[in-house]
Amino acid sequence: MALIGCRQTADTGPVVVSAIGSRPVLTDPTRRAMDTPTRLLIDAVAQGLVRFDAAGQIESGLAERWIVTDQGTSYIFRLREARWADGRAVTAEQVVARLRRQLAPPSRNPLKPFLTAIDEIVVMTPQVIEVRLSRPRPDLLKLFAQPEMAIARGTAPGSGPLRPVVGNLLRPVPDPGRVDPNRLDSVDAAEDVRLVGGRAALAVARFVAGKADLVAGGTFADWPLAQAARPAATQLRVDPAVGLFGLAIVRREGFLAQPANRLAIAQAIDRAAVTTAVAPLWLPDEQLLPHQLDAAAPPLPPGWAGLSLEQRRATARQRVVAWGRLVDLRIALPSGPGATRLWGQLARSLLLIGITPQRVAMSEAADLRLVDAVAPYDSARWYLATACQPCGEEAQAAVDAARDAPTSAERAQRLTEADAAVAADIPFIAIARPLRWSLVSPRLRAWQPNTRAWHPLNRLRIDPTS
Repeated sequence: MALIGCRQTADTGPVVVSAIGSRPVLTDPTRRAMDTPTRLLIDAVAQGLVRFDAAGQIESGLAERWIVTDQGTSYIFRLREARWADGRAVTAEQVVARLRRQLAPPSRNPLKPFLTAIDEIVVMTPQVIEVRLSRPRPDLLKLFAQPEMAIARGTAPGSGPLRPVVGNLLRPVPDPGRVDPNRLDSVDAAEDVRLVGGRAALAVARFVAGKADLVAGGTFADWPLAQAARPAATQLRVDPAVGLFGLAIVRREGFLAQPANRLAIAQAIDRAAVTTAVAPLWLPDEQLLPHQLDAAAPPLPPGWAGLSLEQRRATARQRVVAWGRLVDLRIALPSGPGATRLWGQLARSLLLIGITPQRVAMSEAADLRLVDAVAPYDSARWYLATACQPCGEEAQAAVDAARDAPTSAERAQRLTEADAAVAADIPFIAIARPLRWSLVSPRLRAWQPNTRAWHPLNRLRIDPTS
């Protein structure tokens, strides 16, 4: 594996992407959760109104341009000329019907709870649609750029920008509006993408053997495998991902029924030891919100932030002793060597205050469950709602009030109040920010780290701005 830094993949033939997860399948985003390989596939073959570019910024998808009017409560999109895989034209009526389906019961789209401000989606002209909101949502485009909002026709390919050819091979869809007309019929094999899914160890092995140009979807759980390959510094890339990484209190019974006891667990964890055990440069974090975002004030640090670890653990140990009974907690974690390293440090922290922890799988019943999620958009609302799994009544009411605020100014104030309410309720124990990594071949010149940790398959080799 040490030879990986010297191996150079020739810039010929399809780009091979080895995504960590299950085999990628064309699926209906309203019907099932999607892992990294399937999200990459859906994003590639069934774009939404807008998309993320290589830097994680918004670029056009089915919409060639858009405007925001009525103080942020109306988004008007003009559609570009596009065709389904069978050659038929994409119509405004079809786009509206599919967007409505994403938001209506029984859709299981995970973004639906964050799109409740949408009142109506209507066809204005054969080329123009409007999304009408009850409340301003400045981050709406970032939600629409997610693969979960792809304009798909069930399990059939959409409008591109790539299209399945044979098996797992994807080919760019010629676009008269974006490509030199003289190149519409030409095909460069180096513009094709071959997408495969599989276990992290297999993905890393493919890259080491020069059989893959990109390993996508790496998390903290698989980080030790990437390290073991000893890649060159230019090949092991880490995204500045934003989001949540910590323990959700999923069973508020017994010892965990009292906020003071949930606080004891938060105080006891040695976050620096946890992150260092997994990845030495991974920084710990104590706060739910990474910074102010769209709230009216910066998030307050936890009240124990100024105490030493020894002081925090002494207080936590007193809470366990005062409980007067044995405390056993089940902690749900994913598989993988990184998760095992994390478990070792979490277990040590809890044992030192008198709690007996038990590791269980993510699919099993648990008292605490790891949340490792990249934020789809930049709002305190996502962090607060995601942390509430569940919240107490007062905290949940505060989060709901922020969701329903009629103006941006009132929403900002309500978000600050919700942050304080959730901090007092302690439904979530922050540990760090998500760790996302990729192995990247030198031929992928357009690959860029970004806060979404998202790397579209059509933006790996070709930078449209260059």
